[in-house]
Amino acid sequence: MSLIRKRTAQEGRDLRWPDLPEPLPIPLYDNHTHLEFEDGIETLEPKKSLELAESVGVRGVVQVGTDLETSRWGAELAATAERVLAAVALHPNEAPKLAQQGLLSEHLSEIARLAAGPRVRAIGETGLDFFRTGEEGRAAQIESFEAHIDIAKSHRKAMQIHDRDAHEAVIETLQRVGAPERTVFHCFSGDAEFARRCADHGWYLSFAGTMTFKNAPALREALRVTPLNRVLVETDAPFLTPEPWRGRPNAPYLMPHTVRRMAEVLEMDLEDLCNQLAKNTEQVYGEWHNDSE
Repeated sequence: MSLIRKRTAQEGRDLRWPDLPEPLPIPLYDNHTHLEFEDGIETLEPKKSLELAESVGVRGVVQVGTDLETSRWGAELAATAERVLAAVALHPNEAPKLAQQGLLSEHLSEIARLAAGPRVRAIGETGLDFFRTGEEGRAAQIESFEAHIDIAKSHRKAMQIHDRDAHEAVIETLQRVGAPERTVFHCFSGDAEFARRCADHGWYLSFAGTMTFKNAPALREALRVTPLNRVLVETDAPFLTPEPWRGRPNAPYLMPHTVRRMAEVLEMDLEDLCNQLAKNTEQVYGEWHNDSE
């Protein structure tokens, strides 16, 4: 359990940890985070991060893998930490590199093995990323995405999708191959029309700190048109820190800022929204204290 990765430094960035927010009235879950990253001036180990999160009403997290190393680490952490469930996968940007090395099939086989663990409740993050990968790498991304879909369905796990600049290709792949029963668009980045299309298929949309940004009215409109029983919330920590702390390190304990902004956008009572988000998350991943499939 020694894996800790340092986030790439950005010149002039304030690396002080933000203050604790006011606790949420009803506990809920961060359905996508990366606890393996170390980001602030002071080290925030996974145990401390989870303790801070619980103190403000974030009772559990889904630790998400992006390669074999982080997937193994997350599965091991979830096996011993009651507030953690794991998602395992190869990030779409990893697929072309692995294919070029002749290692993609081998790594996918290991993801399938890890997926059998009772505390591994999702396959993710997988999907398509046409922002960082050009035409030459798309075939490998699609091959990897299709394999992850098969793994999720064969193990009856949820699936977390990374979709960047690839909306139409993601939907086409899901329709052609057949989406898992519980499919989540992590850090949803589409507009209202795309949100409606995803919801029409019964897929879940997970909103991150980006929806609090001043320059993200399209995300707030997407939230408004998404059925409440298909809405989830996440941090994607250490990335995408919500306002008013944008640019500072992110961690699960900062998720209340996003939830409160969501309540404002939806014109909902905060307790009602928290109840709905907690219910939705447990429908997707099961109960954190229950090891049954």
